Amino acid sequence: MNELQAYHVPVLLKESIDGLNIRPEGIYVDATFGGGGHSKAILKRLDGGRLYGFDQDEDAEKNILPGETFTFIRSNFRYLSNFMDWQGVKALDGLLADLGVSSHHFDDETRGFSFRFEGELDMRMNRRAGKTAADILNTYTEEALADVFYLYGELRNSRAIAKAIVRARNQEAIRTISGFLQVIKPFFGWESQRNRSGQKEKKNLAQAFQALRIEVNGEMDALKDLLIQALDLLKPGGRLVVITYHSLEDRLVKNFFKTGNFEGIVEKDFYGNVITPFRTINNKVLVPDSDEIEKNPRARSAKLRIVEKNGNAREK
Repeated sequence: MNELQAYHVPVLLKESIDGLNIRPEGIYVDATFGGGGHSKAILKRLDGGRLYGFDQDEDAEKNILPGETFTFIRSNFRYLSNFMDWQGVKALDGLLADLGVSSHHFDDETRGFSFRFEGELDMRMNRRAGKTAADILNTYTEEALADVFYLYGELRNSRAIAKAIVRARNQEAIRTISGFLQVIKPFFGWESQRNRSGQKEKKNLAQAFQALRIEVNGEMDALKDLLIQALDLLKPGGRLVVITYHSLEDRLVKNFFKTGNFEGIVEKDFYGNVITPFRTINNKVLVPDSDEIEKNPRARSAKLRIVEKNGNAREK
C-alpha cells in the first residue's frame, strides 16, 4: 500500500473526478485534500490548469504533491474566498469536497476520533486551535450538551446523557475516551439481551462521537460557508461535487443544491419552475458499489451529489 492509500483511501474516486468534467486549462479546488488521492486524479487531467488543495490538518502537509500546478493551503475550507482572493483567483471551474473524517483520523489513536482506542479526547482536525472534545464535555452546560447530542448525534436520550456527563464530571473531569465511554455506555443497552450482537451499541456510540466531533470542529457552519462561497466563485457551467457521509451534512447539501438555501424552501417562477442556482447532473444520488464497500468500509455511507452552476446564478 502506498503512502497516499495508507493515509486515506479516496471514496467514489472515478465518479467524483468524472463529475467535475475537468477542463485541462481550468482552475479547481480540492477542499478536503487529506491524503491527496482526489487531487492526484485531478492533476492527471490538467494541462495548463491549476489545482488548490485545502486542509487544516498538519498531517496532510506530508502528502503535498510536487509540481507548479498544485498549491497546498493549510486552512479550513470555510475560508475559501479569502484564500482564493489572496491567490488572485476570481473564478473556479470546479470544486470537490469529500466531507467527514479521513480514515487516517479514525485510525490514529492519538487523535481521539474513535472509541476503538484509548487516549485523550481531542477530536480537533486542526490541533493548533479550538476546544477539544474534553473541553466541551467539562465546560458546556447540561442544556448545551443535550443540544449537541440531539442535533448532531440524533440521540433521543440526549438530555439523560447530558445529565450523566455533568454528574460524572462533578466527581472527576472527563478527559479520556474510556472515561467518556464509562458514562455513556449504560444509555445504549450495552449489556442488554436485545443488543447482544453489539451492532446497535456501536452505532449509538458512533453517533455520540460524531456529535462531539461536529461540535469541536464546527463542521455544519463550515460546510454552509463553503457552499455559499463555492456558489459565488464558480463560473457559469462550473461543477460542484460533494461526498457526504451522514444525514445532517447530506441534508444541507441536498437542500442547497436543489433550492439555493439550507432550509430547502422552494421558490418558483411564474411558470412553476423551481428557482435554483444549479443544474443537477446526477438526478439519482451516487453511492459506492459492493466491491468498493468491501475494500473500503468507510465508503458504506457515502453519497455523491454533482451540480453545475446555472448561467443566471448570482455572481460575485
